[in-house]
Amino acid sequence: MRRRLLDLSISVVLLFCSSIFIFSSFSNRSANAEVITLNSEIFNDKMQEKDTAWFVKFCVPWCKHCKNLGTLWEDLGKEMEGEDEIEIGEVDCGADKPVCSKVDIHSYPTFKLFYNGEEVAKYQGTRDVESLKRFALEETLQAATKAQLDGDAEL
Repeated sequence: MRRRLLDLSISVVLLFCSSIFIFSSFSNRSANAEVITLNSEIFNDKMQEKDTAWFVKFCVPWCKHCKNLGTLWEDLGKEMEGEDEIEIGEVDCGADKPVCSKVDIHSYPTFKLFYNGEEVAKYQGTRDVESLKRFALEETLQAATKAQLDGDAEL
């Protein structure tokens, strides 16, 4: 009887621990879900998406300035969740040097906004979620307006 009770207790503890592990795995995924990791295989295709802005962080794992950002980029991704026409991405320039060379990245971190395949602006303001969000929204609006005017002029 004692042995059976001990086995049952161990099973309950294992079930509890595995539940915590599974839950934490899902929560970490959802926390990072709004930041899309871009690499050389998908970068060009994503940047070419019509009527879509991409606000991209270019960084390397060894950079102390990149590390000092902490969860800033993930926080921005969560904040921008409702903005359908703006995507938040990141590129590891250590792993994808060709992408970073193509878009002229020489220092880390670098933040750039792209719209319809074109680089629109480089962010050089303060590094907080509200400032980054305001920049992305304003620059996207300007780029979309310009694209609309250019499209109308072609007709």
